[in-house]
Amino acid sequence: MEVKPRPHTLSSSRSQVLVVIPARWGSTRFPGKPLHLIAGKPLVQHVWERCLQCQHVDQVVIATDDERIAYAARRINAVPVLTDPNHPSGTDRVAEAAKSFPKHSVIINVQGDEPLISPALIDELALTLIREPDVPMITAAAPIEDEAHLNDANVVKVVLDSKKDALYFSRSLIPFPRNPGTGITTYRHLGIYGFQRDFLFQFVKWPPSPLERTESLEQLRALENGARIRVVPTKDLSPGVDTPEQADAIEKVLISN
Repeated sequence: MEVKPRPHTLSSSRSQVLVVIPARWGSTRFPGKPLHLIAGKPLVQHVWERCLQCQHVDQVVIATDDERIAYAARRINAVPVLTDPNHPSGTDRVAEAAKSFPKHSVIINVQGDEPLISPALIDELALTLIREPDVPMITAAAPIEDEAHLNDANVVKVVLDSKKDALYFSRSLIPFPRNPGTGITTYRHLGIYGFQRDFLFQFVKWPPSPLERTESLEQLRALENGARIRVVPTKDLSPGVDTPEQADAIEKVLISN
């Protein structure tokens, strides 16, 4: 396993924050996706550069199952961590990578296919976990503004309690608008996660739960085991890249900026 610590630029008196970018070669719909060139750079490089803009992150690493991605990471002076190719999820890959950085107590999982991810949002998740160590897990959600997404099973919804903790995640529309006009906001879950270190390792030890298997939503495993998930509301949508066509669309956005 190849790791090279990045010099810390922040105070060592607070919790150390590690960002792990899982980057798997074998995407079913888009093999080799992390190295697909967008505006002249590999997709994963765009994500890595966004993470480097964070003000409250001490270390950024790329966790991958493939030497080609690790080689590309080295070429841009990123830190690659080679992980088991048989991990069932990105969270398992993140947990393996985090073991190589024992001083980092806050772990942020930033998806490797979101080249427009907001550095400020990453910072907000990290700071919340630092300031509230009793919050074991954190994620983000944005109001759904496109009505076509309300009944789209690919758009995951989340319902929040008064403390902005998740009550439930679903591919179905929740809450059901039996009485419309009550002022309830329907939130779209975003695929960024933060963990307290000990909780991350506990999470990956739990077997997939019944609700998780039913909805195919990994975060439900935490709720079924009685853990809290804090949700940060945001308007920063960062579209992911699942197909070459989506990569072309994001390239136009990056070039126009």
